Amino acid sequence: MPWVITRLCADCQDTACVKVCPVDCIYGLTVEDTNYRKQLFIHPEECINCAACEPECPWGAIFEDASVPEIFKEDTEINVNVFQAHPKEEFTTTPTPVLEHPTPEQIETNYKKWGYQK
Repeated sequence: MPWVITRLCADCQDTACVKVCPVDCIYGLTVEDTNYRKQLFIHPEECINCAACEPECPWGAIFEDASVPEIFKEDTEINVNVFQAHPKEEFTTTPTPVLEHPTPEQIETNYKKWGYQK
C-alpha cells in the first residue's frame, strides 16, 4: 500500500485529494459502519503511488505507508480492512466534502484532537 489516509481526515473529509487522483482510488464509504470513521480511504490495490493526493490534502492526513507517524500506524491496517469488509458498491469516488478549505486554526485543533504533533 503506497499511501494511507489517516484519522486526521475523520469528520473533515475535504475532497481535494479525490479530485486529483488519476486512477480514482480514493473512496468514501456510503454505508454506516461503526468499525470505520467517516473519512476517505485509498484502495491499496488500485493506488499507483503517484503521490498526487498528498500535497492536496489541507488536513495533512495522507502519508506514504512507510512514513505514517507511529500514532497513526493502526490506520494503515484500517485502510486495508475497510476494502475487505465492504463490497465495491458500498463506496463512492465522488464523496461529499464534510469541511472544505480549513483554516490553520482548524487544522491545528484537528492535530490536537488526535494527539498529533507535526
